[in-house]
Amino acid sequence: MEIDTFLPARRVLQYRDAKGVILLDILPQGQCINAARYCSTLDRLKEAIRRKRPGLLRRGVVLQHDNATPHSANLTQQWLQRYGWEILPHPAHSPDLAPSDFHLFGPLKRHLGGMAFETEDDLISELGNWFDNLDVDFFRVGINSLLSRWQKCIDLHGDHVEK
Repeated sequence: MEIDTFLPARRVLQYRDAKGVILLDILPQGQCINAARYCSTLDRLKEAIRRKRPGLLRRGVVLQHDNATPHSANLTQQWLQRYGWEILPHPAHSPDLAPSDFHLFGPLKRHLGGMAFETEDDLISELGNWFDNLDVDFFRVGINSLLSRWQKCIDLHGDHVEK
């Protein structure tokens, strides 16, 4: 599963796995993400996983996120430990290891290119529709390509994969 943000005026957190989007969490305009808000989002993610991916919580959740303050805060670490979620390490400033950067944003930009939206809510609605209509192979390819990118990072002793 991976977390992303992609709207500058509002924070949209997107959690997905190889089968598709599990949760889109849209913060109110101007609201920042702190540890308490992030843990609240993780609570919603846990419920979304329970509904959309039955059995996954028992098998174990592996979450990829960076070391931003809300992710590394004690409150968040306690939440993750309480529920036994594993964190896939993510070196700082490594967009080449974030499926959003190397797999999602290009097709999303092409889809939205030339569109005009009356309101931000119209844009958010279009994002939801776009994600809902993506083929499951799109998500599988993005998540699975992370494995080879991680291997390149290891082979390069932690250096960036894309240069």
